[in-house]
Amino acid sequence: MHFTVEEENLICMYHNADRRRTMGKITAALPDMDGDMRALAQQTLSKLERMTDADYDDQKFQFTDE
Repeated sequence: MHFTVEEENLICMYHNADRRRTMGKITAALPDMDGDMRALAQQTLSKLERMTDADYDDQKFQFTDE
């Protein structure tokens, strides 16, 4: 699965022990996000939902400061 830099940074901000917990943390933060950030979060959640737990565990997420 390919993630954009923005998506990967979002995952790093909410990264947890596993895919489902990371998704839960992002979902819980949705009400506090503005429109653009919410759209990015929903796009990222959609990709995370399509991944398997094994794929998530194999993925190396690194925060990138552009």
